[in-house]
Amino acid sequence: MLGGIGLAALIGIPGLGLYVLARVIGLSASVVPTTLTDTWWRIPVLILAAFANAWAEEVIVVGYLLTRLRQLGVGGTRALAYSSVLRGAYHLYQGFSAGLGNLAMGVVFGIVWRRSGRLWPLIVAHGLIDTVAFVGYALLAGHLGWLR
Repeated sequence: MLGGIGLAALIGIPGLGLYVLARVIGLSASVVPTTLTDTWWRIPVLILAAFANAWAEEVIVVGYLLTRLRQLGVGGTRALAYSSVLRGAYHLYQGFSAGLGNLAMGVVFGIVWRRSGRLWPLIVAHGLIDTVAFVGYALLAGHLGWLR
């Protein structure tokens, strides 16, 4: 759990700063993480969605893909590059900067997984990052004009 929290801080804190910078200079798309209205169940649903997305992405893009590529004889560095590029590519809808940020996240997460063999720290980290993005947007979008 602590490893996941530390990993979330390592990726998430600079990621938030880079997102703000990218929005200011026009390299990031305006992302709307939720359109849920202000209901009592909005926050629990956003947290659940954040961790469901994190679980699916880390199991498939890190656990499965890196394992399968290794079984197919792809070298570790190439497999890590393929996995990271895939992660970055399917986040390009958020803008070029988000694609690069997710590529970097893929490299870090892939290295952590190869060294530890554990997906849970990655799932926790990713879930926390998405929770901050989803819940933060839901709570702050009406107060911060640059989020809209």
